[in-house]
Amino acid sequence: MPGSLSTIGFDADDTLWHNEQVFRVTEKRFADLLAEHADPDDISNRLLEAEKRNLSYYGYGIKGFTLSMVETALEITENRVPASTIGHILAAGREMHDHPVETLPHVQDTLEKLSQSHRIVLITKGDLFDQERKLAQSGLGDLFGAVEIVSEKDVSTYLRVFAEYGDGPERGMMVGNSLKSDVIPAIEAGSWGVYVPHDLTWALEEEEPPKNADRFHQLDHLGELAQLIEAIE
Repeated sequence: MPGSLSTIGFDADDTLWHNEQVFRVTEKRFADLLAEHADPDDISNRLLEAEKRNLSYYGYGIKGFTLSMVETALEITENRVPASTIGHILAAGREMHDHPVETLPHVQDTLEKLSQSHRIVLITKGDLFDQERKLAQSGLGDLFGAVEIVSEKDVSTYLRVFAEYGDGPERGMMVGNSLKSDVIPAIEAGSWGVYVPHDLTWALEEEEPPKNADRFHQLDHLGELAQLIEAIE
């Protein structure tokens, strides 16, 4: 029917599986390594600033985070950080890569149901190798009609993806835990934007909900998505 949805995009990290908690645990370990040089809040703030600076160089994901930890350690210690500490930081980055994938509640059932009636597309940003690894370990790969791993998620991303894999953004929906990357740009592209909050959100993804946006919805969990789509259609 005209106006019904043809394509549903899903974010990956902290929408389909846990991710931010791995970064938080590693950041705590990093702060402990540098405890004699600065307090934890200062270390976290300086690490965040390093991540901001490095996004245009390393992009999103574990590799950029690891390099930002190394840079922050050098800054805080005025280039006197022991080689052993750098070794611990690099080992922590490898452990993040090896961390098992844990899917969130309702994900499997929701994707299985919606894949029978709609084309569903994974739209995620981050390191290509790491995102492919997590998708493979999740066991969800066969449910997606397409996978898009992009360097940034903005209006042009959703215009392109929903045109390529559906009937344009007007008949597309993006579902994710980031208002900044998943919801707001999708709505600005003309799509539906569904916000499913996660308990942990990276500071660089925080944003205020859109106001007076008819195509904005917020759910408590992914298990409510199929009912929302039935109401829309």
